[in-house]
Amino acid sequence: MTRILPAGERAFLVDLDSEADVLAFTEALTRNTPVGVEDFLPAARTVLVTCTQAADLTYVRKCLNDLEQTNSAATTDEHSETDALTIAVRYDGPDLDDVAQSLGMSRSEVVAAHTGAMWRCAFIGFAPGFAYLTSGDTRLDVPRRTQSRTAVPAGSVALAAGYSAIYPRASPGGWQIIGSTDAVMWDLNATPPAAVQPGCRVRFVNEDDR
Repeated sequence: MTRILPAGERAFLVDLDSEADVLAFTEALTRNTPVGVEDFLPAARTVLVTCTQAADLTYVRKCLNDLEQTNSAATTDEHSETDALTIAVRYDGPDLDDVAQSLGMSRSEVVAAHTGAMWRCAFIGFAPGFAYLTSGDTRLDVPRRTQSRTAVPAGSVALAAGYSAIYPRASPGGWQIIGSTDAVMWDLNATPPAAVQPGCRVRFVNEDDR
């Protein structure tokens, strides 16, 4: 059951039932942003909606409730594959062999599954520009490493808990690294700074095939 909860003096936390609901609600909110909404931030199961100082909070809450009530959990795909951000990857990650072994797949099968899926940004978290990418293919659902690395290079392409992600900058991390890319995921001089936004579609391609 969806709940719309107050969060501080001028924000609401929309608590949804599933990741699919979050994606659908975020798309609906993007298309029909109520007057008075300043920003919204999706997470795994919630969307934080922040209002302006002058917003009519009663009105905004009603709009959010109406959006949720009329929104289907099945997200509509209004974008073709040509709208997806294409990211070239070198599948040279130190965890690729372990990932393949744990999944009962070969290295090439892991790469084929990763490049064959259409990924979609569910939310941003952990670090600026760190996009949690999800797909309908569950074959690459692997756990985090039992021991995190103290330093993961920027551009590392990784898997964990059903998500794929690219480390936007060097940082500690416990995801399974399967490759690397030269794509810039976070640039303060860009608008917006994050290359991938919630709802954005991403297609990975094997650099060796280009």
